[in-house]
Amino acid sequence: MSLAIHWTFAWFTYAEEQTEHNQPIEFTGYFNQTLRDTMENWQSEFLQLMWQVGGLSFLLYVGSPQSKESEQRLEKKLDAILQKVEPEKAQEIIKQLQKEYPEK
Repeated sequence: MSLAIHWTFAWFTYAEEQTEHNQPIEFTGYFNQTLRDTMENWQSEFLQLMWQVGGLSFLLYVGSPQSKESEQRLEKKLDAILQKVEPEKAQEIIKQLQKEYPEK
């Protein structure tokens, strides 16, 4: 739907520009210009999206402070839940898990 609206209004703009410059209104000129504009826009959006996905994935992979903070917060929440569920055994279970899965 968006593409159809874009191409429709591009036609009106193209026809107006051609009329202002006393040039013939040709479908091939319109098609080439509008396709070029559409591809430039999509390329820009695609590259921006890929940079965001790639950049964020890389930062998460290398262990940025934001990703570490999230892991530490999650660990604290799980410890709190464990202490509520098994108050007598919680510390023993936490120590056992720390032995099996030491912090990096």
